[in-house]
Amino acid sequence: MKEVRDFVAKAERFLKSAEHLLGLGDYDSCASRCYYAMYFVAEAALLHKGLAPSSHRGVIRLFSQHFVQTGIFPPEFGRTLSRAYDVRLTGDYAVGLSVSREEAENLLDAARRFVAEVRAYLEREGESR
Repeated sequence: MKEVRDFVAKAERFLKSAEHLLGLGDYDSCASRCYYAMYFVAEAALLHKGLAPSSHRGVIRLFSQHFVQTGIFPPEFGRTLSRAYDVRLTGDYAVGLSVSREEAENLLDAARRFVAEVRAYLEREGESR
């Protein structure tokens, strides 16, 4: 399905942006791009199952319900997506607070794994690149 492939491509593009932003020392923006990379690939997986949530929290909730609680992905994936959402809010909206380098690096590592594993799942399910 073209929409699924488009979401995966966008996730991969945002992941590359996150890597670049980390190198620039823009940890807030790096965290935001990490979250969105995970968000878009999670949305691709949900779309593959015919689900179309209407909010960020909806994506997180449905991803956990349909992919984590069913054992397709490990429990850490649900926690990682939810944590990335919270860190993204800090990076995008907080004044006087910012994302640390260590937190951005950890989030980038988690986002790489999340995107890679969800993409691999979609490929196994017949959603080719």
